[in-house]
Amino acid sequence: MSGPKLFQPVEVGAMTLPNRIVIAPMCQYSAENGCMTDWHLIHLGQLALSGAGLLTIEATAVEPEGRITYADVGLWDDATEAAMARVLDGVRRWSDMPIAIQLGHAGRKASTDLPWKGGAQLAPDHANGWQTVAPSPLAFGAGDNAPAALDREGLARVREAFASAARRAARLGIEAVQLHGAHGYLLHQFLSPLSNRREDDYGGSLENRLRFPLEVFDAVRAAFPAERPVTMRVSGSDWVEGGWDAEQTIAFAQALEARGCAAIHVSSGGLDARQDIPVGPSYQVPLARAVKAAVSMPVVAVGLITDYEQAEAIVGTGDADMIALARTVLYDPRWPWHAAAHLGARVKAPDQYLRSQPRQYRHLFDVKGSAES
Repeated sequence: MSGPKLFQPVEVGAMTLPNRIVIAPMCQYSAENGCMTDWHLIHLGQLALSGAGLLTIEATAVEPEGRITYADVGLWDDATEAAMARVLDGVRRWSDMPIAIQLGHAGRKASTDLPWKGGAQLAPDHANGWQTVAPSPLAFGAGDNAPAALDREGLARVREAFASAARRAARLGIEAVQLHGAHGYLLHQFLSPLSNRREDDYGGSLENRLRFPLEVFDAVRAAFPAERPVTMRVSGSDWVEGGWDAEQTIAFAQALEARGCAAIHVSSGGLDARQDIPVGPSYQVPLARAVKAAVSMPVVAVGLITDYEQAEAIVGTGDADMIALARTVLYDPRWPWHAAAHLGARVKAPDQYLRSQPRQYRHLFDVKGSAES
């Protein structure tokens, strides 16, 4: 009998992952002027020893105004690139897990305080705030400062910022780029009719609302080495009547695939405070399933995936090709080890941890080509 599907290899473009567990990008709000710190070395370092198939660096702003908070990671100049290089050098010394990066721009959801300080938007004249931008001058929250609508020059600037960040990511040896088109951030703001009220050729019809996100994808795809994959994260639904939905997501996914997108990661929500999300285990999997039925590129499912049998069922039944973990893997950084033990699979562990293998799981660790000691 073949082993569990969760621990079988999967191809994402020209990159082969050893298993189907993806560590999703998770903001840490611990950067200084966009520069990664020792916290990121500790955080990414521990996750790089988890046995997952791919580690994704948190949402990384392509320009300072694109940060969600003043403590977000960026990749827009030599200083932010050097800080990230230092962290990556430390992680790679002890782990060969493939590393991707999520590039994004927060748009109207930028200029906020840290989540543990309430997360409210900071006014442009606040010491840690700035003027936000968006497709249209519509604020996210009732008390928020209205964003400035991006003009043609602004669109060109943001598009080039994404491409420039992709070139920096390539220099850092990052294996894949994921564009953040979900959770109510800038690219999602262009996609949804709730936030995009433009009257030019970037608003109105579905074709027009897709235009800028597709231009950003094309710019990044051209800037990043052809042999390395570029993927997209999307919200499959706004969960608001008259908003972005699964049907439009499928059209976007098909347009991306035609342009060389290597995979699509399907999440949901984040665009409108009126959202009514049916939260529960696997609640976003139906959205991933709908997209997977319409494209041939790999699809990643995410959202309250916590149980080993649950994860195996998602990929085993073909609802998605991979599963992504976020809060689950923060709570249990060895989740892939435990899943492998439960499902009867093998997983890679660093040499320094090989003696931790429990007696009842004596064949859990694959010691071939293990991490440098």
